[in-house]
Amino acid sequence: MNNMNRTNTYPTHTYENFKLHRGRPYPFGATFVPEGVNFAVFSSYATACKLVLFEKGQPKPIAEIPFPEEFRIGNVFAMIVFDLDHENIEYGFRMEGPYNPREGHRFDASKILLDPYAKSIGGREVWGVEPNWQEIYPYRARLVYDAFDWELDHQVDTSAEDLIIYEMHVRGFTQHHSAKVKHAGTYAAIREKIPYLKELGVNCIELMPIFEFDEFENDRRNPQTQERLFNYWGYSTIGFFAPKAGYAATGKFGMQIDEFKNLVKELHKNGLKIILDVVFNHTSEGNTQGPTLSFRGIDNKTYYMLTPDGSYFNFSGCGNTLNCNNPVVRNMVLDCLRYWVAEYHIDGFRFDLASILGRDPKGQPLANPPLLEALAFEPVLAKCELIAEAWDAGGLYQVGSFPDYGRWGEWNGKYRDCVRKFLRGDEGQVSEMVQRIQGSPDLYPQRGTAASVNFITAHDGFTLFDLVSYNTKHNLANGENNNDGSNDNFSSNYGWEGQTDRADINALRHRQIKNALAILMVSQGIPMILMGDELGRTQQGNNNTYCQDNALNWLDWSLLQKNEGLFRFFKYGIAFRKAHPVLRSRSHFRNQDYMGSGYADITWHGLRPWSPDWSFGSRTLALMLCGKHAKGGAVKDNSIYVALNMFWEGATFNLPPAPKDTRWHVFVNTGVNPPEDIWQPGREQTLREQHYVLVGGRSVVILVAR
Repeated sequence: MNNMNRTNTYPTHTYENFKLHRGRPYPFGATFVPEGVNFAVFSSYATACKLVLFEKGQPKPIAEIPFPEEFRIGNVFAMIVFDLDHENIEYGFRMEGPYNPREGHRFDASKILLDPYAKSIGGREVWGVEPNWQEIYPYRARLVYDAFDWELDHQVDTSAEDLIIYEMHVRGFTQHHSAKVKHAGTYAAIREKIPYLKELGVNCIELMPIFEFDEFENDRRNPQTQERLFNYWGYSTIGFFAPKAGYAATGKFGMQIDEFKNLVKELHKNGLKIILDVVFNHTSEGNTQGPTLSFRGIDNKTYYMLTPDGSYFNFSGCGNTLNCNNPVVRNMVLDCLRYWVAEYHIDGFRFDLASILGRDPKGQPLANPPLLEALAFEPVLAKCELIAEAWDAGGLYQVGSFPDYGRWGEWNGKYRDCVRKFLRGDEGQVSEMVQRIQGSPDLYPQRGTAASVNFITAHDGFTLFDLVSYNTKHNLANGENNNDGSNDNFSSNYGWEGQTDRADINALRHRQIKNALAILMVSQGIPMILMGDELGRTQQGNNNTYCQDNALNWLDWSLLQKNEGLFRFFKYGIAFRKAHPVLRSRSHFRNQDYMGSGYADITWHGLRPWSPDWSFGSRTLALMLCGKHAKGGAVKDNSIYVALNMFWEGATFNLPPAPKDTRWHVFVNTGVNPPEDIWQPGREQTLREQHYVLVGGRSVVILVAR
């Protein structure tokens, strides 16, 4: 290796004023070598390639250096360029090759193309600043020299079943003026809010996409206000290796990498994991009418799933589908995730429309998808959470059947739908609720409870406040005639569509929000909370706010004062879950007494002990968790009793006797007014009558034995 370095120190070729040497084919992208930079780019079908160099921010290139034929190694163009000012250089490629769309080729030497492995991308450094639409190279790859001091930082080792995930949007979390942060809408601002996250009690944040994307990709306007609409959510990747500069306070200085690393480091210091929402199912190049930015111009036939006539399969619903089980593309995904773990210390990934990753190049579902298997067994990712959105826009729905290899978890869409229907008072939900509360053993019998990421709301759909305030979606502001967004919301407005001054309706809505959180916190699996649900955040009934860069998506921090009771309920509910390992079993319940406690690990009850009502019309359910069986008997805990009454009238639940030498204490009773709706864990109030408890209409009671 030393001999190679020594040899590569001396140029063998020149072009204009640039000194060159044959490069190394791996790794792809731009990497520093002694005295120079190694550029390597793959293309199966290109006939020639040029390296295009710019001075940073300048409209025209300073050089276009052809790769000599002897610098091509297999299908990789590889070249070392010496003596570059790496802090002041931007680079791209021009590819020559056939233009024959029916054969899958769309080469266009007039386009300057972004390196798929670019670690930093210029062109959108400040969010919302209108770009120069005549720019010949709009998204510019930059060189990255890593000198960040991580000190002793490493991934957080919280077990999967102990996680409590908080899904957030980087910009939306702090952009509202009420956030009172120094640099609103940025990675740096999240750092300022870490004390809030710790007070709430979550121990993991899941960031919506932060890989570089273009917020100006959406060119529609709000038909009601004529405001510009944006690609706000970011599910349309331009570069998979680069953090979005527009989310950084220092993006205009090219310091987004260090700013994001500082966020990760600070989260880890405070015991919080960070999961990234990643989008490997499609890219921002869209369909045949979309722009040629990178992959299409470098090797369209390799990077995308193509139909027999050369157009794009669209299993993503976004115009194209990345060809993830082509070995080259598969390696890119693996290289990308290895990079984010090794260089950014990321703790896990949530894969958008992950079922696409299990399709073959013709779009057929694979029995043993090589990418999913490779990710499951990749050594660098061994300590990471891998979470699949186990469906796609092409009709493939794999909740409970996603190829998991003993490693993958899933967003449990069936949990979401069942709990929503049960909360609303729908009939026929009790039997399924039994499965969902247990961590869905019917879906994940061999995989354990942590395979189920339980959620009732997420970025995609209603907020929790809107779930109890609207019967239907109200998406006209998106400019799609209210045709976008799901129609299957399983929501209810409880007597008035939208916000109201009626005290009775508002009280019921707040109670239903509390009921939802209570059910989520006593369910086995990994709970996930949507940003702002703890404060009663509303999107005014819009269930698809992907394009709204405004108050619909920004968290209004003044709600913390307005809805202090909700925040308190969430805070104590999370603390209770963390205090009781019986709520966080790693393995599924056996429904047996294997500890000799006199109770099975979980028992089911109704209005009478041990007599659950499984009938179709039932809206009541109760359960008891035996504390001596916590974590499979590995630890001891208090026993917990939960009574759920989603009927609109109150009911008396006769109680099973508390374990020997204990009495039932009330932790939650959503049917009474704050502050007695919830008690600080460890300070629960003794239940006056130990044989029964009155559970109000649409209410939840949680008791703890001590």
